[in-house]
Amino acid sequence: MVDCAEDGCEAEAVVELHVPWADNRWVCAGHARVIARQDGVVADPLDGYEDEWP
Repeated sequence: MVDCAEDGCEAEAVVELHVPWADNRWVCAGHARVIARQDGVVADPLDGYEDEWP
């Protein structure tokens, strides 16, 4: 289990975000839904967590 990369969040990371202007990071579903709305960001569910990300 890996914790979400966002500061202050202790939820489990279930998505890898590919961010063109920053390093890729693993985040929880909640943070992924918000951050992935930005142009150029690609969200990929981590292996075994495909059902966590619609």
